[in-house]
Amino acid sequence: MDVHNTFLQGDLSKKVYMVLPLGFQWQGEYKGMPESSYDHSLFTKKDGLDVVIVLVYVDDLLLTGSSMKLIQELKSVLHRHFKMKDLGDLKSFLGIEVLRSKSGILLTQRKYALELISDSGLGGAKVASTPLEQNVKLTTVDHDEYTGKLDDPPLKDITGYLRLVGSLLYLTITRPDISFTVQMLSQFMQQPKASHWEAALRLIRYIKRSPGQGLFLSSDSDAQLSAYCDSDWAACPNTTRSVTGYVVKLGNSLISWK
Repeated sequence: MDVHNTFLQGDLSKKVYMVLPLGFQWQGEYKGMPESSYDHSLFTKKDGLDVVIVLVYVDDLLLTGSSMKLIQELKSVLHRHFKMKDLGDLKSFLGIEVLRSKSGILLTQRKYALELISDSGLGGAKVASTPLEQNVKLTTVDHDEYTGKLDDPPLKDITGYLRLVGSLLYLTITRPDISFTVQMLSQFMQQPKASHWEAALRLIRYIKRSPGQGLFLSSDSDAQLSAYCDSDWAACPNTTRSVTGYVVKLGNSLISWK
């Protein structure tokens, strides 16, 4: 569901501090609610054994639950208080596309991935078969100074690297296969080097291989929770610590990973 003109439909309920633009001045003062009153982006309502869940992001709402009757009642309440538009079954939310079939639900960010490839200027580049080059060891500037390595200079302008890694972080919502590489690249946000930039571009070329790959939630699954973890035994060259990864599955569906 989508709220029309959401910012015009409610009073400010808490203090907001801001610097006024040039030429503006205060005309009054808003009285805020008690500090114990907070906004929530996710809330639930129970009716016996049934439950309805609402996710709120600015002016967009997701409604789901175990009872269509309870969902319809909630929609009626929302329509009475706000001017809203019912967009029907969920197809897309915050760049995440939702594809349904009898076998389950596929969550993908294909459009987002294609835009990321285009913005990176790699639309015509050759695809990569793996997210990260085999046996590559990405190191910090301090590590290079200590070991005397001089062939990997820091980037003069780091804004492009920061923007690219930030975009890749959002893509990991539906792409667990790139999570490890993105986590590694995000460790060098303060002083990225040429090798880090090249690794980030290689990851884009890997994504280009299958931009529509996503996360499949199977409808034919039990409620059995299982978890797996592993570590690389102190293989990090910068800290000499182990890097640990894990996955958690609910039945056949992957629900958490690192």
